Amino acid sequence: MAGSAIAQKLAAKGYTNIVAPPRSELDLLDQRAVFAFLEREKPDYVFVAAGKVGGVQANNTYRAEFIYENLVIESNLLHGAYRAGVKDLCFLGSSCIYPRDCPQPIREEYLLTAPLEPTNEPYAIAKIAGVKLCESYNRQYGTRYVSLMPTNLYGPNDNYDLDTSHVLPALIRKAHEARVRGDATMEIWGSGTPMREFLYVDDLAGACVFVMERGVPDGLLNVGTGEDLPIRELAQLVARIVGFEGRLAFDAAKPDGVPRKLLDVSRLHALGWHHDTPLAEGIALAYRDFLARHGPGR
Repeated sequence: MAGSAIAQKLAAKGYTNIVAPPRSELDLLDQRAVFAFLEREKPDYVFVAAGKVGGVQANNTYRAEFIYENLVIESNLLHGAYRAGVKDLCFLGSSCIYPRDCPQPIREEYLLTAPLEPTNEPYAIAKIAGVKLCESYNRQYGTRYVSLMPTNLYGPNDNYDLDTSHVLPALIRKAHEARVRGDATMEIWGSGTPMREFLYVDDLAGACVFVMERGVPDGLLNVGTGEDLPIRELAQLVARIVGFEGRLAFDAAKPDGVPRKLLDVSRLHALGWHHDTPLAEGIALAYRDFLARHGPGR
């Protein structure tokens, strides 16, 4: 989702020499193949948007895959970029790198100040390692590797698998299927009380291109909207946009994850970047994408 949005944003801004091989052509877990690819292409900029991602259930179930695959992918790409002479790189992490019980909103300097959320700790540790890789290569080799920490993303090309998706695409699919079946009730995992922030993926793509064009030399930058809402309100908003008119039933026996996760985006705002897409508008666009890819006849 993020990688395709970045490629589209670059194309829209007039960049023409965009190299984005699919997984079938380049396995990012294969160090030799990644090094050879970067040495051959010698890109001016690298955007590291690849990784193994998922929601609370997937993170907590596939803990070994989440830490191993993300560590290998980012290590191959960052070291391969350095070997190929790449000076500018944008690494995408995740807001789950911050401690579970962070002061809100979460500032970049809160990293490594307290324990992580247990359900996604392996993934978070892998992403923290990526941040430290960027920081270390900058200090030792003078590269300009910037780490962006996006809040919860959604939008075109999202994953709508109920076992592995994040909360917003899962709600879109559940609401759509409940409406089509004519269900009176839609069940939702968790209590509905956790607060979450959501960013339309095209806005993240804009932030990635912005920091590269701006020549931001290094550092860790949060990317978000600076606004959050309870999962209960999010579910009500999704139901209204999708057209599901039944009752929402919350299963408090299922895990909630962290109680609140709102990013302080003042550093990126100070550089001149702001998000463009309101949440309701973004959800409507995401639902349109869902229908195009998974609706009747698909």
